[in-house]
Amino acid sequence: MGVHQNALWVDPLPPLLHADPAVDRPLTALFIDCDSFFASVEQHLDPTLRGRPVGVAPVMAESSCCIAASYEAKAFGVKTGTRISDARVMCPGIAIVESKPSEYIKIHHRIIEAVEQCIHVEAVLSIDEMWAWLPYNWREPTFVQGIGQKIQATVERDISSFVKVSIGAGPNKYLAKMASKMRKPNGLFILEGKQLPGVLDELKLRDLTGVGGKMELRLHASGIHTVAELCRADKQVLRGVWGGVLGDRLWHLLRGDEIPDLVSAQKSIGHSHVLPPAQRKPSDAWPIIAKLLHKASERLRAHGKLTGALTMQLAYFRGVAWGPEIRLPETDSTFTLMSALNRLWKDRPEPQSPILQVGVVLSRLCDRGNYTPELFQSAIADVMASHDEKQQRLDATLDKLRTRYGRSAVYFGNVHHARDAAPMRISFTRIPDVDLES
Repeated sequence: MGVHQNALWVDPLPPLLHADPAVDRPLTALFIDCDSFFASVEQHLDPTLRGRPVGVAPVMAESSCCIAASYEAKAFGVKTGTRISDARVMCPGIAIVESKPSEYIKIHHRIIEAVEQCIHVEAVLSIDEMWAWLPYNWREPTFVQGIGQKIQATVERDISSFVKVSIGAGPNKYLAKMASKMRKPNGLFILEGKQLPGVLDELKLRDLTGVGGKMELRLHASGIHTVAELCRADKQVLRGVWGGVLGDRLWHLLRGDEIPDLVSAQKSIGHSHVLPPAQRKPSDAWPIIAKLLHKASERLRAHGKLTGALTMQLAYFRGVAWGPEIRLPETDSTFTLMSALNRLWKDRPEPQSPILQVGVVLSRLCDRGNYTPELFQSAIADVMASHDEKQQRLDATLDKLRTRYGRSAVYFGNVHHARDAAPMRISFTRIPDVDLES
């Protein structure tokens, strides 16, 4: 589990943005999307996997799920989220490999370097996505196509012929992303303003960013069953489906208008881990969840944040889950947070039952520099001594030692048996810091 973000839309759409179908909006954005990234890196690293169906799993357990699948595996219906045991039935002979996050991050940075040789990367959006703003004198479609071809050739030359990228260009970032998905894999598609909105008709509703399962049902309830119907719907209809200005945003984006990104705020920091069969006893699971909290606490301090709430997440078999939250005075102390986690752990239901997944979430975050302590501290604050000066000095010292000598150089004793467990994971929205999480 990585950083969770909630979008905060403050102002309605800029008043000067009016979609005019007669205006041929220029190309402004280039989007780069890596194809089946984790699986492609595995095929790059291991020649025996090339040309074969590959599924990447977070842990080597039949109850785990694929976090990536190669195109050879996708041809059999295997996709992200497919249970490993099901993938073996759907695709006989599929190679299941355990994920290697540190290798994916290395290739990720090399891809950024390759793109930078061709055009400046405006922003990295995830481990396998980034976009570039097209300068005013680089917007002619033939020239843009040349940039895309150069990027693909540079990635193949400098990294691997087995790591492919699909590239899209459009009048805004949203449409450039849609274009990058329309000719996968290893595709290059330029979506010009004069083609809108008909060029999008080949897509399915779920192909559009912002349209998930629940939103698709809401669109169906409003009589919209295809992208063609969505693109031609009135703005008021989309406003009603989305329940506000997000519908207005999509209406403008589909017509090529440029709209400022939503302002986002970091709301929580957390980690989770699916336990392999050998570590599902409570006595084996405890050091792992303790390690997850240590990692989250160190990230908390690295971001200059304090937390006012801790949630422990446990998943048992048969779909049973437990996720209690404990509130506490704002803190970044590992010792204080471990004391709170220990209390939650002792109160867990079914104390002898095997545990399938563990996780921790730190929420109610605030900036350390903007924090004002309560005038009258609560009883729990007195007991936990959350801002004890000695604890802060201890955390600072441990962080420095671990940064200099490695993550396993020094640690709290309760994570000793989990040193090799709960390895680094990559979320969809955050590239882990190898030094903080390995």
